[in-house]
Amino acid sequence: MDLYVVFTRRAPGVTLAQMREVTPVHLAYQVDLERRGVMWGAGPLFTPDDQSWEGDGMVIVRAKSLEDAHAIASADPMHQRGVRQFEIRPWLLNEGSMTIRVSFSDGRQHIA
Repeated sequence: MDLYVVFTRRAPGVTLAQMREVTPVHLAYQVDLERRGVMWGAGPLFTPDDQSWEGDGMVIVRAKSLEDAHAIASADPMHQRGVRQFEIRPWLLNEGSMTIRVSFSDGRQHIA
């Protein structure tokens, strides 16, 4: 499985309020990726003390290449509008299992 982890961070000088302004179109983009089977998972990363969220997040996407993963990440409204910056790393999924599909955004589920 060709997976890429997009680590996304708040751009310098950007406030959480500015990020929240872009959140609705960002979430719509994420839902579209999920529905098309591109996004494997996504969500915010909390601070190491588990007390707050500072604007960092992680998105795992299925892509044919690093270049394709970059195009997917670049199209995110958060990145297009410059409120977040990102770094991509290929991820080799070696262990684990998946037996149920749950779409968090709209509550759909599929048990195989």
